[in-house]
Amino acid sequence: MTDPLTPGSDVPSARTLVIIPTYDERENLPGVVERLLTAAPDVAVLIADDSSPDGTGEVADRLAADDTRGRISVLHRTSKEGLGAAYIAGFRWGLERGYTVLVEMDADGSHPPERLPAMLAAVDAGADLAIGSRYVPGGAVVNWPWRRHVISRGGNVYSRLLLGVGIKDITAGYRAYRARAIAELDLDSIESKGYCFQIDMTWRLLGNGRSVVEVPITFTERTVGQSKMSESIFREAAVNVARWGWEKRRRQLRALVRR
Repeated sequence: MTDPLTPGSDVPSARTLVIIPTYDERENLPGVVERLLTAAPDVAVLIADDSSPDGTGEVADRLAADDTRGRISVLHRTSKEGLGAAYIAGFRWGLERGYTVLVEMDADGSHPPERLPAMLAAVDAGADLAIGSRYVPGGAVVNWPWRRHVISRGGNVYSRLLLGVGIKDITAGYRAYRARAIAELDLDSIESKGYCFQIDMTWRLLGNGRSVVEVPITFTERTVGQSKMSESIFREAAVNVARWGWEKRRRQLRALVRR
């Protein structure tokens, strides 16, 4: 049998795992999973639930039990440790089982499953990371208040300037990774919790010489439940991005001095 992480396998998307972290998403989860498996019926789904007090974990178990094709699995985590920790647990789970593409998708319906085939096509065409982008031509945001627009746009501009990268939506959370690119990373060293995790992952892949492309999506704000954004999440991103940018420029300065 061919190792799915070595050359000679089928196209990467033939073995795709979609990781959906959940915390108090029992009302949103069934509809998102239904849309996903309609848009991409051959993907596998891992629901990573952080012991949701609203019973999301039990809803996930029912979805898995009712799926006659066995595409849905559930990872019950013992505590709420943040988005980054949930995705890293999902990455490890997928790598151990030989998946060749690992996808991040929110449970609140903001990430359109109908755009997943286009993102997977970008990976099959050679990208190591395909980002579902709100800020490239064809991308859009629906139902956001002006304050969220300002914060999101500002965070992306801030990250681009300090890190010196051209990615328009580096904070985006809808992503398809080539598993090989994630397998190269030291996942134990990643401590980012909130949307800074997305910047962190992109920065590490770029540092490894991996290719990143942006695929336009329409991001639609949730209609049920509450956003998980908080002041601490914004502060984490601001501090870490500034540190990464400073470290990059210090390395560049040292290289100039050595010439």
